Amino acid sequence: MEEVYINHHPLVQHKITRLRDKNTGTNEFRKLVEEIGMLMGYEALNDLETEDIEVETPLEKTPSPVIAGRKLAVVPILRAGLGMVEGILDLVPTAKVGHIGLYRDPGTHEPVEYYCKLPDPIEQRVIVVTDPMLATGGSACDAISLIKQHGGRRIKFMCIIAAPEGLERLKREHPDIQIYVGHLDRELNENAYILPGLGDAGDRIFGTK
Repeated sequence: MEEVYINHHPLVQHKITRLRDKNTGTNEFRKLVEEIGMLMGYEALNDLETEDIEVETPLEKTPSPVIAGRKLAVVPILRAGLGMVEGILDLVPTAKVGHIGLYRDPGTHEPVEYYCKLPDPIEQRVIVVTDPMLATGGSACDAISLIKQHGGRRIKFMCIIAAPEGLERLKREHPDIQIYVGHLDRELNENAYILPGLGDAGDRIFGTK
């Protein structure tokens, strides 16, 4: 059974509004994406397993929880997904980072893979896949399929903006993952861009055209 979490936190929504503004410059845009990544990551990681270890406070010894096992892997979909990684690493600095490279074919609007490097052993980690935009859902679905082929099982997908079409496709093709969405937008246009959206997230993060 799929799990979809639409974020309604006022801080997240305020920052998304700043992202949408065409007058928001590259430096501020990049910082906002990182901050939203941290805020959404805080929610997405609320089910990490813990185990108790003994620590000594200035007053006594006490059992206290730490994150258990092989912990976390963050896997951004290149290139825009990189913008959300630092926010999650601020929360869990010990997390390993993989990378999946996909680009969208301008004719078919479907993703084409060009790179995949994942932490090993991936099957022992909670995996957070990041991409600011979930448009057609093609890149997200392909990236998650690749991770599953490499043995990944506990997968979460995190995006800032989603189109209904992409969300439905991701739920249909991967009903076993958790999906975290900052805002569910109205629709895709004829060029498969999200409306109202925020433009091309990669170009706005990295200052390219």
